[in-house]
Amino acid sequence: MPADPDEHLAYQVEFMAASGHDFVVGRHSYSFPGREGRVADDTAERGTRRNWRDDHHGPLETWEDLEEYVWPDVADEHFANIEKLGPLLPDGMKAIPVLPNGPLENLIGLMGYEPLCFALIDDPELVQAIADEIGARELQLYERLCQFGCIGALALNDDLGFKTQTLIGPEDLRRFIFPWYRRLIDMAHEHGRPVILHACGNCAEVYADVIEDCGIDAKHSFEDIIQPVAEFKREWGDKCAAMGGIDVDILSRGSEEQVREYTRRVIEECKPGGGWALGTGNSVTNYMPVGNYYAMLDEGRKHGVY
Repeated sequence: MPADPDEHLAYQVEFMAASGHDFVVGRHSYSFPGREGRVADDTAERGTRRNWRDDHHGPLETWEDLEEYVWPDVADEHFANIEKLGPLLPDGMKAIPVLPNGPLENLIGLMGYEPLCFALIDDPELVQAIADEIGARELQLYERLCQFGCIGALALNDDLGFKTQTLIGPEDLRRFIFPWYRRLIDMAHEHGRPVILHACGNCAEVYADVIEDCGIDAKHSFEDIIQPVAEFKREWGDKCAAMGGIDVDILSRGSEEQVREYTRRVIEECKPGGGWALGTGNSVTNYMPVGNYYAMLDEGRKHGVY
């Protein structure tokens, strides 16, 4: 991939178009400063390092921390890449920008997961104050992104759970997080943009909230061990599009023929009535065999147009 940032941007567009996608991820540079994460060697042996969040601590654990924290403004310079991206897009392709993580992930990142869990009981007013500071700025970010004609949809990327349940209780999500979902989604809809919720984990307890009450247009991130995408589509497909769902475990550890057979089956299960887009259940990992990824796309070209 080109090292020059502008050449790299053009390369991304070319790659996505050549592989059959009708979108490219639009990158802005806005983020919330936090603690330095933890780092370790990448077990995928690609010569890289992996980093993850320190869930024991965060920069905003107390009211004093909140008073001293400098919240970044949403400024013009954060959108330089989006401005450059627009002229590069061929006809029929749009950009889908992501948030710098959503309201919950930023709440966890800024407070620390463990301090947040204690604060939900000991000091819910502090949780509310931080959630509102995050939400207000993400709303400004959405408003600015909606001004760009190259933006076709917005991603609300906010992991809500793990394998068996949500990261914080459904009632806490309804109190602190989902009111901001509604505002973000309303903002996008006012500008004619649909919103794709990317949320990992078991969200079954709050699907009615995010789909019926908040109004998301599409849901991404599916894992068979939690809920296969076809099952979600049968349950919610009349109200919400389903995105992806080709299980990352199959893509990472299966043979090419297993990937092809699995992909054909999911296409057959999901295509009735439309409202589904072929894709991976989660990220395209660096340990996923490239041949398996292309096998999935190839099966989509052969069987996914109907």
